[in-house]
Amino acid sequence: MVSAWPYTSRAVSEKQIHQWDPRSPGVLRDQIAAYDRLRRNSPVAHSEYLQWSLFRHGDVVRVLHSPGVFSNAVSERVSVPNGMDPPEHTEYRRMIDGYFTPERMARFEPVCREVAVGLIRRLPRTGVVDFMREFADVFAIEIQCAFLDWPRTLHEPLLRWTRKNHAATLAGDRPAMAAIAVEFDAYVNDLLAGSRRRNKGGRNDVLALLARERVNGRPLSDEEMVSILRNWTVGELSTISACVGILVRYIAAFPEVQRLLRQQTSLLPAAIDEILRIHPPLIASRRRTSQEVKIGGCVLPAGERVTLIWASANRDESIFGNPDEFRPDRNPADNLLYGAGIHACPGAPLARLELRALIEELLKRTRTIGLTSGEEPVPAIYPRSGFSSLPVEIIRTPDCS
Repeated sequence: MVSAWPYTSRAVSEKQIHQWDPRSPGVLRDQIAAYDRLRRNSPVAHSEYLQWSLFRHGDVVRVLHSPGVFSNAVSERVSVPNGMDPPEHTEYRRMIDGYFTPERMARFEPVCREVAVGLIRRLPRTGVVDFMREFADVFAIEIQCAFLDWPRTLHEPLLRWTRKNHAATLAGDRPAMAAIAVEFDAYVNDLLAGSRRRNKGGRNDVLALLARERVNGRPLSDEEMVSILRNWTVGELSTISACVGILVRYIAAFPEVQRLLRQQTSLLPAAIDEILRIHPPLIASRRRTSQEVKIGGCVLPAGERVTLIWASANRDESIFGNPDEFRPDRNPADNLLYGAGIHACPGAPLARLELRALIEELLKRTRTIGLTSGEEPVPAIYPRSGFSSLPVEIIRTPDCS
């Protein structure tokens, strides 16, 4: 999986650089274990696929807090605001933060619980279910449509779209991925056009509000609105689904944690963040050097692609000790689950609300959640994290009707 090699054509190093393949069978068999090994042996590693990868918490934090050196402008498409740097990023981010205020989250919480309870009621009263396919993927679609005030008629098309997108990404089929991206943008453009037709009475759904936003004294363009909604939705669907699977698998695998959380639901916010630190739902994100920089013993020229391996940095022993130890009392500032710095995830309040409400309702409305003896969970493959299949056995409470 890893070999030492002198990489000197574009970077000057004080030591040999490790070359690795993020898509090799040895890595994909257990991504987190592979990243753990790389973190311990290689502050920086190189691959043709990801170029320069950073595995250690300190290096990743340094990048996050140095937007002038490590640029977020890496996408070929308009990407608002996560593909922007200051000062352009600042005004867009200010506007977007307004959609995730405590007041908005408080108003949305009853809807979160309604979606969660509705899905729990669809589960069999007792038996084995593939929690990813039958619950997590569906929850991600329904909760995102509810937040955006999108019609229920989009649930099935978006679910099919998500699965096509995952398959094309896994296969590395770039023409298919491009066609699937165009298909998603068409959904959003249709929704924007419908919102404009209906908005004569001053509606306050998310699409209508975005249409009334102004940035730098002008309205948002259609391209910018599509980009915002693409970032919110495409990222949210895969990430929330992965989070749900990781959380359910953990509480199924560790009955003592499950008992604790059933007895003390007040622990859920910290416990959820800690479980998702142990098994991160996001593998990586990208930056590009805007000037020559030395990091991890390497001097990287300007213009180099840098990949931040979240799934390693959030398990760094130098920060967390035993990375697999469940400790909800850890310093939350160390947890990079939602990033840090100016590009910290603006949707973190929404994700935390959705996951807390879901897990709380799931624990309240079940007697047990356990792993099965005959079927093993199937890990997701890069660039996804979590599970592609998660067989669990559930017994619902009699009053869950």
